[in-house]
Amino acid sequence: METPKDLEIVRQYFSDFTPAQLQQLEALGPLYNEWNAKINVISRKDIDSLYEKHVLHSLAIAAAFTFAPGMEVIDIGTGGGFPGIPLAIFFPETKFHLVDSVGKKLKVVDAVREATGLTNVTTRHTRAEDIKDRKFDLAVSRAVAPLKHLHTWSRPLLRKPRPGNPSGLICLKGGDLAAEISESNTRPRIMEVYELFPLNEFREKYLLNVPY
Repeated sequence: METPKDLEIVRQYFSDFTPAQLQQLEALGPLYNEWNAKINVISRKDIDSLYEKHVLHSLAIAAAFTFAPGMEVIDIGTGGGFPGIPLAIFFPETKFHLVDSVGKKLKVVDAVREATGLTNVTTRHTRAEDIKDRKFDLAVSRAVAPLKHLHTWSRPLLRKPRPGNPSGLICLKGGDLAAEISESNTRPRIMEVYELFPLNEFREKYLLNVPY
């Protein structure tokens, strides 16, 4: 199967996709282009760089952490489905619950989920802090809110971690984070995305993990 040129940037760093995963990843470009014309969930200047700026960026989490089969992960403020959709493709045996307070964004997520046949993704139109009926092994998020808020929202949603599994909150952030981390009263583990994927796009982009 010939890989579309724009997907090659992902395959430079991940070489072990199954044919089914490749098919799902290939479908993301046309699907997001089609839906973005109707409901703007990705900025116009970024849609042409979907695989680098959104898919690969989301998969930085997969490059740094391994999600065990059966784990349940909540994506807080998923927007158009990032990082949840790429992570669900990468970890097909992990369950992902994508939540957002903006219903029209989840319409796009649901359409992408159905078109790609992702059976390990569920969605919910709500704010994370309003979820009272479920617990998760892990929370992920991508540039949605200050770390202080993400930590406050995610903490009540988490169950105690299983030994050896990642735990707590994993979020993708950018820029100078010193004040934000200080205000959060947390001590996250910090990783540079540029060290995982040495591309200019990822300079001053970080992975933060606040363990449970």
